[in-house]
Amino acid sequence: MLYFHKAFILKDLKQITVVGLGLLGGSISLAVLRSLPRVKVVGHSHRPATRRKARENAIATEIVDDLSESVSRAELVILATPICTFEEIFGAIGRELRPDCIVTDVGSTKVLPHRWAAKNLPKRVHYVGSHPIAGSEQRGIEFARDDLFDQAGCILTTTKNTNRRAVQILEGFWTSLGCNVKLMTPSDHDKIFANVSHLPHIIATALINASSSEELKFAGKGFIDTSRIASGPANIWADVLLTNAENSTRGIDKIIGELRKLKKAVTNQDKKEIESLLDAARKKRKTLINYKMKRKELLS
Repeated sequence: MLYFHKAFILKDLKQITVVGLGLLGGSISLAVLRSLPRVKVVGHSHRPATRRKARENAIATEIVDDLSESVSRAELVILATPICTFEEIFGAIGRELRPDCIVTDVGSTKVLPHRWAAKNLPKRVHYVGSHPIAGSEQRGIEFARDDLFDQAGCILTTTKNTNRRAVQILEGFWTSLGCNVKLMTPSDHDKIFANVSHLPHIIATALINASSSEELKFAGKGFIDTSRIASGPANIWADVLLTNAENSTRGIDKIIGELRKLKKAVTNQDKKEIESLLDAARKKRKTLINYKMKRKELLS
């Protein structure tokens, strides 16, 4: 089926435009150059320094300074910029897009991008949300690599109005880059990823901020591993939390509830309850790791 997708579903893709050339955008471009060598990749960044680095490192087939020019001949446009820029970009590129162009993004929230796309993109083009579950706490084009999406998950978000062929093309596209693709609604996506993606960043941030700089000097490897994602770019994560505020705050309340259970058990010197809470987490995590290893999403 993969070969069918590559040979048939993707046959009409002659140009892909990536708007935003940071870690994700640069990696998408490099992955396309590797996996779909017949497809022209046009890259755009609003920063002259990033465009210069992209040209120096051959990140794309062509780097274009003007946003409108970069998207005008594309069959697929991918936004890899901060989420809160999407609405403005949709409005800026709408008139330049060719009929049946597919527009997607790699943002971590999806309800608002779907709403913005419906409001600002013309009916002749098709929007589908994409969320490749890949990346790192690093940022910038210098960290882009062509294998970032190997064995990564990728969620496509659709509504009852989403064009089915556009979904098929994006399924084939992300699969060709190495992703395992699943479909869900924007609201389901935002509920799930508030807990498994956004909440870990919130907790890592709180963990760091709860200690003084002097105390942190004594941190061991466990602390460093646990708090790693707090190194992520503040502007990106602020957008994520603000565009999924209700689900994020609900997740914070869940964590507070779990902390209160532990606090109560410790206050009451209830060793049995403490062990029960710790053991429940250990067993649940073991099940998670086994599931991910069977799917080859983790190295053994």
